[in-house]
Amino acid sequence: MTRVGAIDCGTNSIRLLIADVDRDRGALSDIVRRVEIVRLGHGVDKTGVIAPDAMARTLAQARDYSSQCSHHGVERVRFVATSASRDASNAEEFVVGVREAFAAFGIAPEVITGHEEASLSFRGATGDLQADAIHGPYLVVDIGGGSTEFVRGTHEVEQALSVDVGCVRLTERHVLSDPPTPSQIATATADIEEAIDRAAEVVDFQGISALVGLAGSVTTVTALALGLMTYDPEKIHLSRLPPVQIIDACTSLLMMTRAQRAALGFMHPGRVDVIGAGALVWRTIVQRLQQDAGITRVVTSEHDILDGIALSIA
Repeated sequence: MTRVGAIDCGTNSIRLLIADVDRDRGALSDIVRRVEIVRLGHGVDKTGVIAPDAMARTLAQARDYSSQCSHHGVERVRFVATSASRDASNAEEFVVGVREAFAAFGIAPEVITGHEEASLSFRGATGDLQADAIHGPYLVVDIGGGSTEFVRGTHEVEQALSVDVGCVRLTERHVLSDPPTPSQIATATADIEEAIDRAAEVVDFQGISALVGLAGSVTTVTALALGLMTYDPEKIHLSRLPPVQIIDACTSLLMMTRAQRAALGFMHPGRVDVIGAGALVWRTIVQRLQQDAGITRVVTSEHDILDGIALSIA
């Protein structure tokens, strides 16, 4: 067993997984799993820079995560940064801050490509699927704050593309009312459809056995679709629902006011402002796959890029 620390720092959130890895079985045993909403990518789409307050929030959380890794006797750490850190002109300041926070482990953040992000997401998401009799080929879709990854494969990645649509980016571009107006939804949907078209040129949607959704927007939609009163990852993980049930839940979240979303018992406070756009992305993707590939079920996985990072360390 190797005890590892995996950190995934995206546009909207930063997450920590401390786990023991059984290298022979490729299995993880969780010790700590945490998520904090830091909005590192707030405004990056417009300004091209990470804002000082967002930088400060994220680096403070990085120092806390480093302390957690030390406390739990972690042997190896990998810190992966995704969309916001790829796009920002002051990303080097972020790199220096993270290197200082994790000086005890001698690491720096890895600002990975969209393709590697997709590969790690696929590896983390698909580990439990075969064991639960959910067979490939899979289309794994990871909806983040700044980007969405489309990955096709069965035992390994066959095709992948990352596109620049995510819940934070679309909220800042289009979702300006509470709830959004029909014209705002239409322009946002046009952006999403264009991104799906680009993905379909690289990733074959045909012959998919399972559409697998990852990350906070997808799991929140699933919580509503399942009728949960509080967030229950065990009920959400590997749930299989018909497309219409997911589409209806997405539409409900999109049309709620901020107050209505905040009152939902399963809603993370940091997702209240951006979940409408995230639900719109997921609704548009599910509708497209239902239409073009004839999917009859949508699988939600609680395991994603964070698990892929942890497995990659060992």
